[in-house]
Amino acid sequence: MLIVDIDPQGNCTSGLGINKRESEKSTYNLLIANEKIEDIVVTTQYKNLWLIPSNIDLAGVEIELVEMKERSYKLKQGLSPVRDQYDFIIIDCPPSLGLITLNAFAAADSVLVPIQCEYYALEGLTQLISTIRQVKRMYNDALEIEGVLLTMYDSRLNLTMQVAEEVKKYFKEKLFKTVIPRSVRLSEAPSYGQPIQHYEQSSKGAEAYNKLAKEIIHNNKAGR
Repeated sequence: MLIVDIDPQGNCTSGLGINKRESEKSTYNLLIANEKIEDIVVTTQYKNLWLIPSNIDLAGVEIELVEMKERSYKLKQGLSPVRDQYDFIIIDCPPSLGLITLNAFAAADSVLVPIQCEYYALEGLTQLISTIRQVKRMYNDALEIEGVLLTMYDSRLNLTMQVAEEVKKYFKEKLFKTVIPRSVRLSEAPSYGQPIQHYEQSSKGAEAYNKLAKEIIHNNKAGR
């Protein structure tokens, strides 16, 4: 599996134990410098997991993309040589709907939408779905919603249950059966540069993400 970190914050990169400040090359080199992807991919300490890291260079990439031809397809073009070399390519997007995220949508087959079980998350969801529809119409007619994932789930809170009901009503079969619970261990793992499965394998958070992975694989095999 290949993870592509296109978020300038680089949380995915540091969460895998890689110092983004020391990364000489990043997704920036793929988007702007047109370098070969084989020269940018780095190995991680985890079996069968590779990464295109983020670094500080990505902070101003949207300004540079504005002046470029085919600016919305730079990531798609950069990833095309290796699309068939990995079972999955996961693109970690920034939380904003700018040119970087548009590049991800144009390159992707599907979008996994995480939603925190909080009121304001529902407001942002409306804008995201509208953007996905526009991208599908204008840039990538193959783009689909892989699924909607409820995160920071706490069944003891009325708000959590209300958000879950609203999302289920809107997305129906696109809502993952798996939910990601609120978890201290999940919050701690990134600060140690480890995925939750390595930081605390027996935690509820690790079990939830393992269950999610199995659900995604099953849905893809079933052709959902």
